[in-house]
Amino acid sequence: MVQYHKITEDGMKTLKAEKVLLQAERPHKIKALAEARALGDLSENAEYSAAKYELHHLEGRLRYLDKVIRYGQVVSADPKPIADLGKSVTLRFDDDEDVTTFHLVGPHEAAMKPGNLAINSPLGRALNGRKVGDTVTVNAPSGAYQVTVVKLA
Repeated sequence: MVQYHKITEDGMKTLKAEKVLLQAERPHKIKALAEARALGDLSENAEYSAAKYELHHLEGRLRYLDKVIRYGQVVSADPKPIADLGKSVTLRFDDDEDVTTFHLVGPHEAAMKPGNLAINSPLGRALNGRKVGDTVTVNAPSGAYQVTVVKLA
């Protein structure tokens, strides 16, 4: 059974753009590998080892991006005034009154930009479906803490 994962439209665009860049870079990596191979003895050829590693890394990343793009289900933000995928959520951490804004995204988008928060993280799960003014307890690996939803956008 195929399992699709939710992703925002911006996240999908970013992944597709990265894939295009890597595909354009691939012929250069192959050429560098061929040139390094022509230098001679492969057992003592550091250039060959480095070029082989770089090409292998690039191809692995391309396979990963292909799967994420193929099985990504683009969703738009729910028009209801609740915390959901694709929305920005401003929170107040109740223990120190710190106020921070996060953008709720799919798990494959979390590292793309600062301020992204994966919807399947402990904080993301606790916020999902909450409204402005709601206070929730987040059960994180480092311990439980409370946050209050200040604003949704």
